[in-house]
Amino acid sequence: MSSFPGTRIVPLGADRQEEVLELDQWAFAFVEDQGDAAASFTGFEWDRTAGVEVDGRLAGVHSVFSLRTPAPGGAQVPTAGLTWVGVHPQHRRRGLLTAMVRHHLHAVHEAGREPVSALWAAEPAIYGRFGYGQASAGLRFTLPRRAGLHEVDGTEGLTVSVEKADVEAHTGLVADLYDAVRARRPGMVSRDGDLARRVLLDPPAWRDGAERLRLLVVRDGDGAPRGYALFRRKEKWEEAGPRGEVLVREAHAVDAAATRVLWARLSDLDLMASVRTDMRPVDDPLVHLLHDVRATTPRVTDGLWVRLVDLPTALAARRYTVDVDVVLGVEDPLCPWNTGRWRLRGGPDGARCDRTSATADLDVDVRALGATWLGGQTLHQLAAAGRVVEHTPGSLERAGQAFAWSVAAYCGWVF
Repeated sequence: MSSFPGTRIVPLGADRQEEVLELDQWAFAFVEDQGDAAASFTGFEWDRTAGVEVDGRLAGVHSVFSLRTPAPGGAQVPTAGLTWVGVHPQHRRRGLLTAMVRHHLHAVHEAGREPVSALWAAEPAIYGRFGYGQASAGLRFTLPRRAGLHEVDGTEGLTVSVEKADVEAHTGLVADLYDAVRARRPGMVSRDGDLARRVLLDPPAWRDGAERLRLLVVRDGDGAPRGYALFRRKEKWEEAGPRGEVLVREAHAVDAAATRVLWARLSDLDLMASVRTDMRPVDDPLVHLLHDVRATTPRVTDGLWVRLVDLPTALAARRYTVDVDVVLGVEDPLCPWNTGRWRLRGGPDGARCDRTSATADLDVDVRALGATWLGGQTLHQLAAAGRVVEHTPGSLERAGQAFAWSVAAYCGWVF
């Protein structure tokens, strides 16, 4: 039940699919008909979907994808992927979102399976107040035609094929390469079952006037896939000639040679003048392959937002760059079971986190713990903003080194 007068939180089933889709369109102002509903609801978990009713009518909705997130050190941590969060504009500013997020976090805690929740923020200003911290960032580029790329050894034996993307034919190939890349990248969440199929779906409403989805595959001399890109071309003509644009949905490769071949081919398609990339990691190889990164107008944007639901389990699930023994003081009004002082002891080989009565070395905003959990933000950065307060001299330096990670946190798939 919601604590707000006149409202209540109710479970939603597939029998209310039409209502959920209509509410989502009200919340996000997009156009989609029932013919595209099969694509929209692919991978949907109705048993993890709930709504807020106001006087018996659906006014808000949210759902959850059951995901796994690679933490620093490689552990695949069960993660509640909060998604489809929307409120009808008629009912904004009535506390419905607060009620839904509280319901979500308490349900995850009571189930006891997932120590973290994660989401993509439609509006970044919203979710910090619920304890979510920006845990990863990304770069977007606009590459010119035939963008200058440095040479890489090993490209000579690689081949490229381009064809129409097909769910039945290509889901396995894309899923295998995606999993190979994500295994070493903190934050790159899993896409199991129907979620692996979802990325290849291509209803007309998702094309924004461009062509059907295409698949580019880079293969080695034995024919084994080494990289792929899902993309579409959007034609444009000017008096001076063709000025089309390549729109990349996602692109991944397992090594430098395949990465170089993939981007060289994407930036040299006939009638195209530029390539608009997907979100790339801030340490992406493309940054160092480009002769002139400035000419690609890189733009930084926020990525995955993480919320620790079970603080000790989440902190113990990851590894730490150097040995650390620190007491953290945490206040968490929305998840009061996290409030208290916690002794974190960890290093490259493992970690544990236990309640303690000892004096806190650091007071840490719960948002800061979400932001640093994947190593995507540093404790030093957050201390400079007042989100971490040092009580024991030297503890910030030691803990900051431990929480950092050599591979940048990243999630390019928006769920």
